[in-house]
Amino acid sequence: QVQLVESGGDLVQAGESLRLSCAASGNVFSINTLGWYRQAPGKQRELIADITRSGKITYTHFTQGRFTLSKDNANNMLYLQINDLREEDTAVYYCHADATYEAYEHEFWGRGTQVTVSS
Repeated sequence: QVQLVESGGDLVQAGESLRLSCAASGNVFSINTLGWYRQAPGKQRELIADITRSGKITYTHFTQGRFTLSKDNANNMLYLQINDLREEDTAVYYCHADATYEAYEHEFWGRGTQVTVSS
C-alpha cells in the first residue's frame, strides 16, 4: 500500500502563487510514477504533470510554464508550484501514484487539496 496526503491548497487572489505538497508513505519503493491531477467543478479529472522513478518529468500542454513539479526523494515528498494563478485553476488537486508490487500494477490517490482562485 501507498498513502498519499496532499496539503497547501488555499483561497488566493488571481496572480498569486501556491506550492502544493504531497507526502508519500508506505511501500514507496514500489512507486513507478508520481503525479499531480486536478478536477474542477463539473469537469473530468485531468493530469497536470508527473515524474517517473528515473526523474523524467512530463507536463500537460495547458501548464504553459506556470506549473513546476519537483520531488524530494529523501523525504518522499512531491511538490507542485503554481504561479500566476487564474480563476480557471480553481479545482481540487490530487496526488497520484502508480506502483508495482506483488506482480501487479496498483494505483493510489490522495484525498485532494482545494485550490480556489478569486478575481
